Amino acid sequence: MATVKEAVKETLVGTTREPQLSAQTKATFERLSRTDAETGERYMAEEDFVDAIAPADEDYHKIKREQYAILFGVADRRKSGKINLQDWAIFENLLAKPDAEYEIAFRLFDVRGTGTVKYDDFQKLYQLNKGDDSIPFDWNCEWASLYIGGKRKRHDLTYHQFSQMLRGLQGERVRQAFHLFDRDHSGFIEPEDFQRIILHTSRHKLSDHLLENLPSLCNISTGTKISYANVRAFENVMREMDLVELIIRNATAKSEDGKITRTDFLNEAARITRFSLFTPMEADILFHFAGLDEPSGRLSWTEFAKVLDPSWQNPDITWGSDKVSDLAKATAFSGKNILHKVLESAYHFGLGSVAGAFGAFMVYPIDLVKTRMQNQRSQRVGERLYKNSLDCAKKVIRNEGFRGLYSGVVPQLIGVAPEKAIKLTVNDLVRARFSDGKTGQIWWPYEILAGASAGACQVIFTNPLEIVKIRLQVQGEVAKSVEGVPRRSAMWIVKNLGLIGLYKGASACLLRDVPFSAIYFPTYNHLKRDYFGEGPKKKLGILQLLTAGAVAGMPAAYLTTPCDVIKTRLQVEARKGETKYTSLRHCASTILREEGFQAFFKGGAARVLRSSPQFAFTLAAYEVLQSSLPYPAQDDGKKATGSRIEPGVGLSEARAPLPYLRSRNAMKIILDLDENFGIPKHPAQKSWLSLPGLSGKGAGA
Repeated sequence: MATVKEAVKETLVGTTREPQLSAQTKATFERLSRTDAETGERYMAEEDFVDAIAPADEDYHKIKREQYAILFGVADRRKSGKINLQDWAIFENLLAKPDAEYEIAFRLFDVRGTGTVKYDDFQKLYQLNKGDDSIPFDWNCEWASLYIGGKRKRHDLTYHQFSQMLRGLQGERVRQAFHLFDRDHSGFIEPEDFQRIILHTSRHKLSDHLLENLPSLCNISTGTKISYANVRAFENVMREMDLVELIIRNATAKSEDGKITRTDFLNEAARITRFSLFTPMEADILFHFAGLDEPSGRLSWTEFAKVLDPSWQNPDITWGSDKVSDLAKATAFSGKNILHKVLESAYHFGLGSVAGAFGAFMVYPIDLVKTRMQNQRSQRVGERLYKNSLDCAKKVIRNEGFRGLYSGVVPQLIGVAPEKAIKLTVNDLVRARFSDGKTGQIWWPYEILAGASAGACQVIFTNPLEIVKIRLQVQGEVAKSVEGVPRRSAMWIVKNLGLIGLYKGASACLLRDVPFSAIYFPTYNHLKRDYFGEGPKKKLGILQLLTAGAVAGMPAAYLTTPCDVIKTRLQVEARKGETKYTSLRHCASTILREEGFQAFFKGGAARVLRSSPQFAFTLAAYEVLQSSLPYPAQDDGKKATGSRIEPGVGLSEARAPLPYLRSRNAMKIILDLDENFGIPKHPAQKSWLSLPGLSGKGAGA
């Protein structure tokens, strides 16, 4: 039973299963390791280790790939210069820990493996790896002595003490650097000095947009210099990036045009924070850097992303020799882009057609019952064929067999593909035309217009197929009530109606489909975005999409039932003795006069019961087909971009391998000590500098 429940849960909400650690670890090791010529054992050298934790196809314009070699000292427990399978398994297990980033940094400096960091070892390793042009840092200052003790009372650091020291280190480095450049003790420094401070302490954590424009911070005040208050406010904003992002997302979501002002930001911050209040200067700094290219003061998410996303990179700036090859690849890819889009569109059209046909087939009996109920005109009990929808279904099965529930299904299946394709395409085109190019936001009247346009365009295909389908659906009951009436085929009905006849009731079809789509599409999109929280950071699961589609279909289907009743009556051939409707107005007035207002909602429940599950079946089938038959070139476009960026954290989903993500985060913590950690000091040196006597390779090996 548990297995069945798990299978159902996996089908509905999905699951993520990673290979077992032992199997994954062994596979990675076997793929990247080499064989020792003397012993025949497999091992990883330093370059193999770097290949394992820093894939060559990721972007390294922030943290250089060779700097990752510094982590080799953590994995090389025996200090032999070689990592065996057990060493690699322990390191991968370490990467899986929730506090892996800080523990990796701790083990790097715990060179003796005793569980504590000795001050002398820490200092030696720090001095070996800091850059020659680094801004000096006084380890004898009061701040440092609070963690490591005074000059005469140095003590070893435990893991928690060391981690906490690293947490506050960057702020102290900035403070000391400010004092160094504030030569006249005025409390102000030059913009160029501020830029140097940030480049030496935070380059690896900030976006290129910020780094390029650091000197402009002086423009937030009337002077030409930067005060310590400016620097501290800048640090506070950078430290609270995740909270700033949350506030901006909430504020822009509430804005009609997706743009906010400084006042909107501070108001939203007051609503969702308890203690981390932002000062006016901090808000000024955020909007200053985000609004450099949009000086109106009313900014969208796109402007803020250049500040908040550390992986944001200016495509016009060269960050290495491999940039030229990247641009060449992007140019080569653009030639295939049009063909790729055509093939991908055909792929999605094909899947949508099959999925749409499946959805229509599954709910077709409900649609047939709905049509029969809507076509029933008499109000006298003795003359009514069906009491209700359930009675209708029973009599269809008894009189026409189970196959009778699928009378006219073929035209319906044929019409699903063009109907869905036109409806979805027109809706997307109109939405794109009126959406904000930067934020993707759209004013709600334009959403309704997009849906209405989609509904209007689909009538070109749906009306002929609807009239054929409806006549096939009702001819079964005619055959039972009137003797000698032959059953007609779909082709006979088409020939008999002619081109003009196929569009009989088109005005009623428009009256039904336009409001249906105008209600359905905006409701569906708002449910996804506002209720389920779909966005750049969150992708909805199948169950959420099914729920949104089903709920959106309910009001759209029921509220347009009167139009559907009128359309059905106009398109069904009148029987002997029944009123023949001449126009939409005549039909509506006749129904109201002879059958009452409630007749306009005949089959309303069946219509709701059909529309909601039809969408559910269609979407479920589409998702299953997409996963079973993936588009072969689906990922090609992701690699060929003008400027590659490292996987975003927070602003976009991180898709890189877990060892790389955790190793990168650990490197960010280590580089808080000095930006040059892990960079070779001279061309002949190939790796980072470790402590002599504590590594099998020695210093600078």
